[in-house]
Amino acid sequence: MAVQIAPSILSADFARLADEVTAVSNADWIHVDVMDNHFVPNLTLGLPVVESLLKVTPLPLDCHLMIEDPDRWAPGYAEAGASSVTIHAEAASAPIRTLRAIRAAGARSGLALNPGTAVEQYADLLPEIDMMLVMTVEPGFGGQSFLDVVLPKVRRARELIKGRELDVWLQVDGGVNAETIERCAEAGADVFVAGSAVYSADDPAEAVRSLREQASAAYTA
Repeated sequence: MAVQIAPSILSADFARLADEVTAVSNADWIHVDVMDNHFVPNLTLGLPVVESLLKVTPLPLDCHLMIEDPDRWAPGYAEAGASSVTIHAEAASAPIRTLRAIRAAGARSGLALNPGTAVEQYADLLPEIDMMLVMTVEPGFGGQSFLDVVLPKVRRARELIKGRELDVWLQVDGGVNAETIERCAEAGADVFVAGSAVYSADDPAEAVRSLREQASAAYTA
């Protein structure tokens, strides 16, 4: 598949979200980081903001739920119109049921893993997901430095996906920029969340274009 770029509005100006989303109209997704100040030590956006964003952009929304009790809340994001909803393996009590509920509501289901969570223990869940998200920083805040130590896990995730002949996207999130995106692509990632690298640029759309070009040239999976 072609690589995909998902700018994270965690790094955007929250007072101008409609404009900030419009500024990256050449992106593949808009990545929405939902944090509850419980699962992670930060409080960001919730379902009302997602519902508002759906009214102002034709781009699909990729909702990353860094929250406690995703089993309760995740299906609502899919029902509202999000095109992809990702839950954390560390937070879900009934992941299979929740992932199936996300799909039943019409969205792609995603499973996220923190840097310290081994991918192998979730291999049996691969048929239940459309995307695996490997965090390349500790979740909770934007602008963090990329953790190179996670790259072997990205490779293992790609090997597991290929070994089962599944059409599962492999996303990376955290510290993705012009200096790190090629390493991620070489490791097998094909969906890239970039926040600061896009929204701190003078021209966010050009940043999206350049990141896509770099990732496409390096992607080997």
